[in-house]
This record gives sequence, structure tokens and C-alpha cells, in this order.
Amino acid sequence: MLAFFRVVEVGKFIRIPFSNCVQIITIPVLINLKLLLRRPRFNLYHSIDGSRSAKILMPRKDFTVDGNVARCNWMITSLSKDGRIMEARRLFDEMRDPDVITWTSVISGFIKCGMIEEARRLFDRVDAKKNVVTWTAMVGEYIRSNKISEAEKLFHEMPNKNVVSWNTMIDGYAQNGGIDSAMYLFEKMPERNVVSWNTVVSMLARCGRIEEAQKLFDRMPERDVISWTAMIDGLSKNGRIDEARLLFDRMPERNVVSWNAMITGYSQNSRLDEALDLFEKMPERDLPSWNTMITGLIQNGDLRRARKLFNAMPKKNVITWTTMITGYVQECESEEALKIFSRMLSTNGANPNQGTFVSVLGACSNLAGLGEGQQIHQIVSKTVYQDSTFVVSALINMYSKCGELKTARKMFNDGMTSQRDLDLDLDLVSWNGIIAAYAHHGCGKEAIRLFNELRKSGFKPDDVTYVGLISACSHAGLVEEGLKYFDELVKDGSILVREDHYACLVDLCGRAGRLKEAVDFIERLETKPSARVWGALLAGCNVHANAKIGKLAAKKLLEVEPENAGTYMLLSNIYASTGKWNEASRVRLKMKDKGLKKQPGCSWIEVRNRVHAFVVGDKSHSQSKLIYSLIRDLHSKMRKVGYEPNNVFLSDEY
Repeated sequence: MLAFFRVVEVGKFIRIPFSNCVQIITIPVLINLKLLLRRPRFNLYHSIDGSRSAKILMPRKDFTVDGNVARCNWMITSLSKDGRIMEARRLFDEMRDPDVITWTSVISGFIKCGMIEEARRLFDRVDAKKNVVTWTAMVGEYIRSNKISEAEKLFHEMPNKNVVSWNTMIDGYAQNGGIDSAMYLFEKMPERNVVSWNTVVSMLARCGRIEEAQKLFDRMPERDVISWTAMIDGLSKNGRIDEARLLFDRMPERNVVSWNAMITGYSQNSRLDEALDLFEKMPERDLPSWNTMITGLIQNGDLRRARKLFNAMPKKNVITWTTMITGYVQECESEEALKIFSRMLSTNGANPNQGTFVSVLGACSNLAGLGEGQQIHQIVSKTVYQDSTFVVSALINMYSKCGELKTARKMFNDGMTSQRDLDLDLDLVSWNGIIAAYAHHGCGKEAIRLFNELRKSGFKPDDVTYVGLISACSHAGLVEEGLKYFDELVKDGSILVREDHYACLVDLCGRAGRLKEAVDFIERLETKPSARVWGALLAGCNVHANAKIGKLAAKKLLEVEPENAGTYMLLSNIYASTGKWNEASRVRLKMKDKGLKKQPGCSWIEVRNRVHAFVVGDKSHSQSKLIYSLIRDLHSKMRKVGYEPNNVFLSDEY
């Protein structure tokens, strides 16, 4: 734990910019072109050679013959740029004979402001003047709004289509998983450009149909740097990293994105040395290059080298800071994660985003750092992320892990109220967060009540919901309820049952002493049981002193994690609790021969802004005599009410 920062000191660093709804544009006819593809994996209108760019070139001047119409067009465009769309609409309504540029400008203005229904009303007017740009803009907006059926219908109604129209619809199918529909449309295209080919190649590569992607790539009449990069990315993601490198070496021209894709491929395939070697050879690096390399190192557990690169970076952005914070949280170095966050704010390095807050609140949860969590909550409340369901869920988790269940519930209730006021539904993430909070505190019945309320609200529980629910039943001793919900999960069919669910079920049976049922369940599993599953069984054997099943669980667990000292300790305790002292001694001796030592337990408490840490058997605290005196007094009172301590579970080393 660390002495953190005061909110008043860091508040001045939170300057989250608010984006205007209208993007800067040049002239009305260009508005539509920039709307077509907002979320492609690659910039489909980018080319290393401008002369070969697929973008349709439009005039930079309005060649309207009528000077008054031209002036009105310019004013409508300017008002739309400033977000004053209703003023632009009033000016449009006052025009006697608006031309196609005028219609396109005002329709595109509504689209840019997210007012698609108003744009569609104008678009459908009988007197509307439309061209291919207008039609394509509407199709593109429906795709952006995930209304693929409306986009498809409009596309088929288009009187005239150009290559951009076809590319827009194909990319829309690709974004929404309609791979076969995209391919059908691609084959029907009267003419194709390099963007058309790039779209389908990258789509096929992303969804694992790499052989088809390779065949199309080989057929391409013309390739640009995006074509090569898309194929390299696809091969890498499908585990064919050596083929990706051969392709990379064959590239006639490379840009920084190509290098980044190849480095990412090596990192994703756990070949860090080759990734670093390529990184060092890069002729030029941009910020994503550094972020790519740092992310790869962290994903492969090499936090030391990631930190070294992080410190060497000439410039950092929010992705850089968030990646490092997340890396430390994943490696259980939450205190260091908080230090990085504090440094991020104090150096004015970048403004935290949603991912930053979720990660740093996770660090607070791991440390039970209520004070730090509350300060971060205050920072969040001054940003646009205060209503983010992911951030709210992280806050619920943080308050729950810090023992503040009432505050966690208040966060959830406040979220429900604000979402209701905005006529929106509370996100499933928040429901999962509060159910997990009650599970953490052993409040099984309340978790079940919330689960039922979730369903009544029209939500369908997902895999995370069931992990929290079954865990809540386990901690509260609601065995039959837990078994019922697990059976419901399996029968559902639409939710993937994963190892977390298996571990929860084994834990449920183990805590209740139904160890034979747990073993039978594990033996029936079609997949190889994970360490978490065997660990849950071993913990149950420890509680109920079942040496026979405990020995089996420990053996299986050590096959998966041979260097886990905790497994030896639990098995030794199980033998000791059943009076098998020789076996317990042999386990301890084997543990010693392997050089394994269990880390002593540690806990801490914060009193008056000072953190007091305690390790098992430690007497270094300045008030240790008083503390141990109080503990002895507490033990004495516990014995008077009938509690008998089980000393066989205590380690000799402590």
C-alpha cells in the first residue's frame, strides 16, 4: 500500500475534452465520403501512393450556377460544422430551390449529429434531390448504428451505385459477421478497386478463413500496403507466424503499420525475442509501435522488460499508461499500479479513460484500499465516464472488496435511477457486478433475489452472471439452489460453460462436504480439469478432513502446478487433521527438498490515513504487545462460547 494523492492536488489535471458532434469538413459533398466507414480494421481509403487512392475525388469548390444557392450551401455547411444543425435546417427550409448539394449537406449534417431519423425523413421527402453520395451516406450511417437490415434494404433500392457504395455495404456485412453475404456482394460487383479486395481479404483473415483469404490475395490485380498488412495480420492471428514473416519480407513497400502488425504477430505467438529484434530494426517508430511492443511483453508476463521500454519512451499516451497499470494489476503488483496512476496524473501525462479507471479501481480492490478507491471515485465523478457501466461496475466491485457493501449497493441503485431517468436499461455488466458483490460477502439469498430481478427487467444472464450466482450459493451454503442454477446453465445451450463454472460447482459441493459428488462430477467432465477445479476440491477436503480424496486432488493439482507450495501445505494439514503424522511429515519433507516455501499470510488495516501491515508470527509492530494481548482475550471469549481452535492446521514454520 502507499501514501496516495489528494484529490484537490490532482483535480487540475483532469481535463477530459468533449467532442463536438460535428466533425470538421471541407465542402458539403465531402461530408458523405468521410461517413462511409467509421470502424474498419484498416483505413480502407488510405494508400501509400496518392495517385492510386481509392477515394473518389470531389471538387473543392461548389460549382452551383446560382450564386445565392452557393452562398446558402456554404452557410449550411458552416452551421453543420459548428453543431448548429437546427439553424442549418431553418436556412434550408427558407430556400426556394435547394440543389442536390444543399440536400446532401443538410442530410449529412443530421447524420453527423446522430439524428438519423430526422435525416431519413428529409431523405424520404418527395421533393428530395439525391445523388449517389446522399444514398451512400444514409447506408453508411445505418451500418454505423448497427441497423444492418435497414442499410441492406436502402442499398438494394439505390438507383445508381458506385464502387464506394458497394464497398460500404460489403464492409457493413463484414462488421456484423455477415461473411457469406459480403462475399456474395463482392462477387456481384460490376467493378472493384483495391479497397474492395482489401475489405474481403481482411474480413476472411479475421474470421479464421485464412485459406480463402490467401487465394483472394493471390488473385488481386493490384495490391497496396494495406493488402499486404491485412494478410500478415491474418496469418499471425491464425498461428502461421512464419508464413506471415515470409510475406513481410516480400513486401515491396512497408509503412509503420506493417511493422507494428508483424511485431504484434510475434508477440501474440509468444516469440518475444523476434518481436524485440524487429522493433529494434524499425526505420521509424510511432506511438503505436511502442504500445504494441509493451503490450506484447505484458501479455507474455515480461513486466520487467515492458517497464524498461515504458521508461525509455519519448512520449506516452493514455493507452501506454493504461497498459502498464493493467500489467501490474494482472501480475498482482497493485501497489505499483497505483504509483503509475499517480505518476500519470502528476506529470500531466494523459487524461485517464474508461480502461484506466477500470484497471486502477481493480488495483484498489486487490489492496482493499478504500481511501485510494474513494479518491479515484471523486476523480471519476468529474469526467464523462461517471455513467460508464464498466466504471460503475468497477466501483461496485471496489466498494464490495473494501467491505462497503452498502455503498456498493447504493452505486448500483443510483445507476438504475439515472438510467431510468434517461429511458435506458441498466447494463448487464452492472447487474453482474452487484451479484458478485453479494457473493463475495456470502449473501446468497440477496444474490438470488437480484438474479430474479435481472430476469424480470428483460436481461438474459450470461456466463459471468452464473459464476457470481453459483459462487453466492456456495458461500451461503445454498447447495440445492446452486445445483439447480448450474443445471439451468448447462441446459440453456446458448451460454458457454467454462472452467470457472466447473470450479464454482466443485467448491459448492466441497464446502457442503459432498466430496464424492464433486469427484464424480470431475470424472464426467469432457475437458481436462484445470488447476482451479482441483484446487477447489482440495480446499473442500481440507475443511472436511478427507485424506483419501485430498491425496487424489493434491496429486492432480501438482501435475498441473508442480511448484505450488500451498498444495503441499494443504495436503500436510489434511493428513495431520486425521492423525496421519508420518504422512504429514513426509509431505513437509518433500516440500523442503524441493526448496518450496509458502509465503506467510499478510493482512493490513488503514487507521487515520496510516496503513498497518501484519504478517503471520510477526511481532515487529510498535504496538504488538497490546495487539497480542487483545487477541488472547478474544480467544478466551471464543472458548467460553464453545469454540475449539483446530491447531493442526498451523504451520510449524509460523
